Amino acid sequence: MSAVGPRPLIGVTTYRQVTSWWAWERDAALVPGTYLDVVEESGGEALLLAPRAEGAPAVESDPSGSSGSSGRSGSSGRSDRYRRVVAALDGLVLIGGGDLDATLYGETTDARNGGTNGCRDDLELGLLGAALQIDLPVLAVCRGLQVLNVSLGGSLVQQLPDRIGSSRHQPRPGAFGPITVVTEEGSRMRRLIGERADVLCSHHQAVDRLGEGLVVTARSEDGVVEAVELPGHQFVVGVQWHPEETGDLRLFGALVAAAAGRPDEGGPTTTASPSIPASPSIPASPSIPARASQATPSTIPATENTPAAANTPTTKEHA
Repeated sequence: MSAVGPRPLIGVTTYRQVTSWWAWERDAALVPGTYLDVVEESGGEALLLAPRAEGAPAVESDPSGSSGSSGRSGSSGRSDRYRRVVAALDGLVLIGGGDLDATLYGETTDARNGGTNGCRDDLELGLLGAALQIDLPVLAVCRGLQVLNVSLGGSLVQQLPDRIGSSRHQPRPGAFGPITVVTEEGSRMRRLIGERADVLCSHHQAVDRLGEGLVVTARSEDGVVEAVELPGHQFVVGVQWHPEETGDLRLFGALVAAAAGRPDEGGPTTTASPSIPASPSIPASPSIPARASQATPSTIPATENTPAAANTPTTKEHA
């Protein structure tokens, strides 16, 4: 996509963890390159936004000498830091990753959760809050959707297989599961990707109680919330799937367009979804018949007397 004028600057959040490369094994900030590729291919310029290291000392964050705290108190200095970062951006991408700390939505953490990082939780919740204050365009992917939901007072299903009796949304940690999502009529999501789309997911958690102001704009055929939007903002969209993994530029293109002050460039609703290649490492999902057209509650109904999916790993992490 050619761009007129400077490319919009799109902040992309990252992991922070010990990582190996070449002969090194060091603490590092990292992000799957596919996120950077789709931002660039959509006409944006990616800027990495990394969490501070666990246990790092407080850093002065404004000229008056206010300092962020190492806890989660939401100090004025920490808030000022996020506002200053967001003010330099044209758009924000919250990427996938490990589970949010369940205490953030008032629950006890399930022992099977994994990949939790308090510093990353702080960073993404802080950046998102500052972005919403100035109406910065935001695209939230997988974990990012969950950050968006929790930031607005929502809660999560901590173990989705226990709720729906299937692990098809994440066959195992580190694997994607192919699913079909159905979008809501009249939604931005319907306009961007059409009525139905085949996508790749890797999540064992999902929206339970919907955050204040959010609307559900897509579900999988088993009723799981797969996309949300925040009306009243120019572009705040969350998806539970991974468009970057298939090179699907429609959502990233719409984000970059909003960041540049242009209309959505997601294409007509008749645009076909990128094909999802078969992968021998991902077991085929069972065929699920389409549900009858009817109103669906905002939360996922619990399955009656349904055991957890067989062979479900004990530690899970979103992509």
